[in-house]
Amino acid sequence: MIRRRDVILLLGGAAAWPIAARAQQEERIRLVGIVSSLAEPEMQPLLTVLRDKLKELGWNEGRNLSIDTRLGRGDYKRMVDDANLLIGRKPDVIVAQGTPGLNAVREHSRAVPVVFVMVADPVRFGLIESLARPGGHATGFTNFELTIGGKWLELLKELSPGIARVTLISNSANPAADQLSRFIESTGGSAGLDVNTASVRNVVDIAVAIDDAGRHRGGGLIVVPDGLMTVHRELIIGLIAHHRLPAVYPFRIFTAEGGLISYGLDYAAIYQQAGVYVDRILRGTQPADLPVQAPTKFELVINMKTAKALGIEVPPMLLARADEVIE
Repeated sequence: MIRRRDVILLLGGAAAWPIAARAQQEERIRLVGIVSSLAEPEMQPLLTVLRDKLKELGWNEGRNLSIDTRLGRGDYKRMVDDANLLIGRKPDVIVAQGTPGLNAVREHSRAVPVVFVMVADPVRFGLIESLARPGGHATGFTNFELTIGGKWLELLKELSPGIARVTLISNSANPAADQLSRFIESTGGSAGLDVNTASVRNVVDIAVAIDDAGRHRGGGLIVVPDGLMTVHRELIIGLIAHHRLPAVYPFRIFTAEGGLISYGLDYAAIYQQAGVYVDRILRGTQPADLPVQAPTKFELVINMKTAKALGIEVPPMLLARADEVIE
């Protein structure tokens, strides 16, 4: 015999089942993958920014979010293999760093939603349809436009007015770096400079290229942005200092560790923006409906200690334009 009290409890429990089921469904753990060419020391601060933004937007690791990070450490083949393993886990969205990172994901899937960061001219390379309506499965944040190469040349000439020869250290495995190098060569040639690209793929190539540049008087260097360069920045900065060459770098991290001058993007700000796009995709927005955003802030950082060691007198006007001066 069922008592009236038991019936009430039974009905009350039944009414609560759909609510509990919905709550459980809403709290399912979403998987966010990261594919990057960087190594742990460079990537950890950026991951912290991304995690903090996602937490601010309601995503907490262990409760409704899991992050699987795959770091290529400058090895693009490894990135392709890591992307394949990551896609096998069926992520809800992947954050892909750089053109090589996006290409690594696209080699295995054109369906997994992707938020890319630091991708140069994705329309030119056929990675999206347009900035306003990217189409397909990927959207995100662009890197440098080609015209920034002219800015790097200008900075090098301001620091060393008598410069005649410029060597570009560029990873030939990165199509975006290759395109940027060609643009700088053309721009430098029009300005009467002898600009040559040293194509590198490993640390041996990097060392040979810098040593060769050091044999020429009146020379300088531009390090073209790429994960390989960032991972091996200590070697690059040390060899350039050994040859006492003026050099322009693409990111603050180089200047903070002893490079002369850098002009480039704020990595952390971009990863914070990426967190917003990841949140929107996890909540149902299609990547095709999120416009690709171009950078709006660039940082000019000068290391005065390095300038003094090289015997370079930084022009006051250049110092006045700097966002940061490292003494």
